[in-house]
Amino acid sequence: MSHDHDDPRYPVKKTDEEWRKELSPMQYEVARHAATERPFSGAYWDHWDDGQYKCVGCGEVLFESTTKFDAGCGWPSYSEAASAEVVERIRDASHGMERVEVRCKKCGSHLGHVFPDGPEPTGERFCINSAAIDFKPK
Repeated sequence: MSHDHDDPRYPVKKTDEEWRKELSPMQYEVARHAATERPFSGAYWDHWDDGQYKCVGCGEVLFESTTKFDAGCGWPSYSEAASAEVVERIRDASHGMERVEVRCKKCGSHLGHVFPDGPEPTGERFCINSAAIDFKPK
């Protein structure tokens, strides 16, 4: 799956060449082509410092460390996004599964998926690729 770079829904627009230049090969494959890093391989699955996790594509703050929890799945997991305005949810029926893809609302970068098996009060688990986010310490 590839993103349409002229998608009017996303205010941040870059050419494929710009994306390739700005992102590492892994970041590019995850953020722009919805690849998934191997579990327990990313920089943030076992990262517990205080701060914010930002989109690698545009720098938008997506998640706060206060909502991060250990889901045991091998990817960074959060019970909610920094705000409802920063993430877009898209039905994903690929790979024979019914899932909800999560993208950055500002640039359309693929972040991961959200599942209905997280902790209270939200009951949600945002399962996010480390390659799609950068950490900014508090």
